[in-house]
Amino acid sequence: MGLFSEMVKTHSAGKMTPGQTESLQKQKLRKLVSYARDNSPFYKRLYSGVGEDFDLSDLPAVDKSTIMANFDSVLTDRDINMRRIEEFTADNENIGRMIDGKYLVFKTSGSTGIPAVVLYDKRSIDVSSAVAALRTFARDEDLKAFMKHGKKTAGVFADHGFYLACGMSRYMQLKMPHKKTKITVDVNAPEEQIVKELNAFRPAMLSGYPSNLALLADIKELDITPDVVITGGELLTDDIRKKLQDKFGCYVQTHYSCTEGGELACECSEGHLHINEDIVILEPVDSENRPVGYGVQSDKVLMTNLSNFIQPFIRYEITDRVVIHDEPCRCGRSSRWIEIEGRTDDILVFENGVKIAPMSLYKILEEIKPIRRFQLVHTAPESLELRLISDDPEGAFEQAKRELLTFFQEKGLTGINITLSEKIPQAHKVSGKFKHIYTDFNTGK
Repeated sequence: MGLFSEMVKTHSAGKMTPGQTESLQKQKLRKLVSYARDNSPFYKRLYSGVGEDFDLSDLPAVDKSTIMANFDSVLTDRDINMRRIEEFTADNENIGRMIDGKYLVFKTSGSTGIPAVVLYDKRSIDVSSAVAALRTFARDEDLKAFMKHGKKTAGVFADHGFYLACGMSRYMQLKMPHKKTKITVDVNAPEEQIVKELNAFRPAMLSGYPSNLALLADIKELDITPDVVITGGELLTDDIRKKLQDKFGCYVQTHYSCTEGGELACECSEGHLHINEDIVILEPVDSENRPVGYGVQSDKVLMTNLSNFIQPFIRYEITDRVVIHDEPCRCGRSSRWIEIEGRTDDILVFENGVKIAPMSLYKILEEIKPIRRFQLVHTAPESLELRLISDDPEGAFEQAKRELLTFFQEKGLTGINITLSEKIPQAHKVSGKFKHIYTDFNTGK
């Protein structure tokens, strides 16, 4: 067992028929459920009424709040608990290191309201590495160019914290300290420093969150010619894809992943996100967890990670709205593919239950010509803070405030307080993601 074994399995799985893949999924699912029942007190209780001859739909769904509330009993290693993890993660020197030499520890930024702590065992790490090695590139020509130019990779992320991108990058650096083909550039560094580091390194692959890379694309001094740009963590919109292609003169692609499930889907040459069905099961469901058919948009997704045995995620709720397709893809891959209605910004929820979609506010603010960049932060139930970059911040703010208050009044919202912040728009200090509109207080939801 190990990375080579997982690479062989991943390569073989890529050639399977849909029927063979389904059989493999069932085999892996039964092994995972059996292990969870035997070693996790939480799953032993949860599956007490489930027989040995079960279907996937017989297993109760779980969500993030349930998994986190029962964290210690979910884990299958009784020597690990939240207290020990909190002590371990209190020291940033442990980023990329394994607790007890067994498990990498990751944290999510809590962009959906509830942060999560996720452990990866060696099996999960090897599976993730195998998928990254064999399925990252949508086009063969980009892989060949990347290899020809020394496999130099630059990731623009927050260069600290126990989140997935930073933790995995640091893990690989610690394993291969003399390898100089990969760098992480801190997204929170001054723009001049980011540009200087990227220009000096000259990456063959540039990766990062779409929102951050789109901001970098506006900087004329950034002069790099990567062979490919690979985004993730947020929805890659058509507009941002084109902007990055125009800036860097190369193919731009994305992937679909989450900390709890790893690499869920990889893009092909046709621009379709093919599900990695040998390592995850994705079920598109409605708000009541009832399955929806192919070509129908779901309210959420139930994800089963078939590789993580230390912290099983079985029928785990992900709040993405998706459409899964089973029609053949011209790229030749037999796996199903997925469309995602991704969100980079938060839906704002006010005290009376009124919800405001971020795009409505975005359209108001982007039409105010003095504003070069903005960030609207929901800081309290009826309070908003506007961060601006503008040649005339006071004038831009007054115009923005008038138009936003008019919009809110039309939605039945009165008493909204909007203030001009002394801060400029900035990426999240932990996750490294940039959001134009987000909530920064505990809504209790």
